[in-house]
Amino acid sequence: MAKKPTSGRGRRDLTVKVKTARGRKLSSTRWLERQLNDPYVQRARAEGYRGRAAFKILELDDRFRFLVPGARVVDLGCAPGGWCQVAVTRVNALGEKSGKAQGRVLGIDLQEVEPITGAEIHQLDFMEDDADAKVKAWLGGPAEVVMSDMAASSSGHKQTDHLRIVALCEAAAELAFDVLEPGGTFVAKVLAGGAETGLQTLLKQRFDKVANVKPPSSRADSSEKFVVAMGFRG
Repeated sequence: MAKKPTSGRGRRDLTVKVKTARGRKLSSTRWLERQLNDPYVQRARAEGYRGRAAFKILELDDRFRFLVPGARVVDLGCAPGGWCQVAVTRVNALGEKSGKAQGRVLGIDLQEVEPITGAEIHQLDFMEDDADAKVKAWLGGPAEVVMSDMAASSSGHKQTDHLRIVALCEAAAELAFDVLEPGGTFVAKVLAGGAETGLQTLLKQRFDKVANVKPPSSRADSSEKFVVAMGFRG
């Protein structure tokens, strides 16, 4: 692979600079600059994914292999739909892989989500008392995978945000306990910060293996990581 020149004639600065427009906050300008220069954002556009987060689940599945053909998958907080898009292909939800079992992908979100070919999307609060029964009815049985890339709305206070996302992850885990079949997998985003210890203990009691991973596509300056719990004990 050719290396980009670092000095002398022929050097090109490929970084896109964004000027702060009148009325726009500096933080917004920095976010826009980061988006424009993020290779995963560019790849997502080129490959038809709804967001860069699609590469996180791709990388996690490349390592742990839980999105197998024929699997029934529940994606909690599925908007905008990148994780569902990946799952549709990998579990063969469209039946395009000859000789492979056909899976199902169920997306759940509080807000309305644009349709995704091969996925069944429902607008639902997964914390409702009967959410587990609805999910299993829509799937036609228990799930092999429950995954969540959800994050609570940012308060601007790091510790508060950490507590919120851990609580959200714990709620997602409780639903997973109700809808997963034995041997199933739970994947969820958390933020490093200390309060996730209780969640880790809970998952280790219910699963054979619990791993904590920061995939390559997760930004280096982000405190996010993903917990992958495999081998649900029922």
